[in-house]
Amino acid sequence: MIKIMLFCCAGMSTSLLVTKMQKAADKRGIEAKIWAVSQAEYENEMKNCDVCLLGPQVKYLLKTAQKVGEQNNVPVAVISPIDYGMVDGNKVLDFALSLKKGK
Repeated sequence: MIKIMLFCCAGMSTSLLVTKMQKAADKRGIEAKIWAVSQAEYENEMKNCDVCLLGPQVKYLLKTAQKVGEQNNVPVAVISPIDYGMVDGNKVLDFALSLKKGK
């Protein structure tokens, strides 16, 4: 099972993307737990995930989040603004899976 955490300002704008990613994973037969949190919660949740993805609107937190990720052996990256805006669950899932493989 892969555990993918997304975070943005309040965790709300990523919720639709979480739903699309979960549907994409289910359709492919990939066992996944995908959830969204706010920027205030990501540090506490980092230990519970395999991959952490930031919404484009919080990309300014990337370096800080990567430091937290390094402490927890979790790759951290920003979701493509195009894939985020299109709510492309398949592409963002592929991105998360590629980060997990590269870990």
